[in-house]
Amino acid sequence: MSNKPMPIQTAISAPFWDGLKAGKILLQHCSACAKWTFYPRRHCSHCLSDQVEFREVTGAGTLYTYTVARIPTLPEFAGPDPQLLAVVELDEGVRVNTTLVGLKEDDIKIGMRVKPVRARVSEDGTVLLRFTGAHVDLVEIDEVVKQPEAPVAADVKSVRQVPLTDDAALQSLVSEEFSPWSNQLLVDQAMINQFAELSGDNYWIHTDPERARKEGPFGGTIAHGALVQVLTSKLNVDLGFEITGFTNMVNYGSQRLRFPSPVPAGSLIHSRGRVKSIEKVRSGTQMVLELNIHVVGQERPAVINDLIILYM
Repeated sequence: MSNKPMPIQTAISAPFWDGLKAGKILLQHCSACAKWTFYPRRHCSHCLSDQVEFREVTGAGTLYTYTVARIPTLPEFAGPDPQLLAVVELDEGVRVNTTLVGLKEDDIKIGMRVKPVRARVSEDGTVLLRFTGAHVDLVEIDEVVKQPEAPVAADVKSVRQVPLTDDAALQSLVSEEFSPWSNQLLVDQAMINQFAELSGDNYWIHTDPERARKEGPFGGTIAHGALVQVLTSKLNVDLGFEITGFTNMVNYGSQRLRFPSPVPAGSLIHSRGRVKSIEKVRSGTQMVLELNIHVVGQERPAVINDLIILYM
């Protein structure tokens, strides 16, 4: 389930949204002045007549203006690519706020011919109107966020073996550089609800999408910080080494645990890590492993966890 804001049908706008689901673009046409109106309303936006009716149009038009939003307009719109926000002027003369798809930034030109793309955005069949270049072979896209498929098991590769007794080798693991990104994981509303039931934390900002959308500071529900932290175990971070020669290894706690930014329901997350420090202590050898979890496309971490691992 996505946390992205979805259109709310009214008695006036329902024909437009139902038309998109059926594969049609319907605009209001005025029988009094013969002009077109968008967005749907009770009267003609030109002559104020109430003699308006929905008629099907092709959706062809030109790009009136656009902007590249490299910082997401809302957290739930974060992703690996920037948003291509646009205003399209249809051949009927009305202008539509939309998003461009199937285009590279260098291909976008003011005044270029564009055509409609049906974007399925919800499991209930809700469709939004996107646009692309008239030359692009694209008619429909599926934007419903799904759990990424588990990676196919690869051949076992050699991992650097570091003996617990080799102090120099241990210290060489300490680095300011982070590992590559882990696999991605979808944090959807169903997962959040399950954690709320298990933990007993049913606060509405996590479990009530409608109230969170109206009253919350994030535009919708967000995952519990503790849930995102726990999901570290499902994010396979490849640190590139393996400690050997120990009898026991325990998770000793955290030096620092922070939740700097929210994880909206419907977000994909991934993780990376680095060895922050290694030192001998009374009970063994202590490694501090900094693990950061991010919403995919977000620079600011959602979780910063300086995890203490004790080798004995």
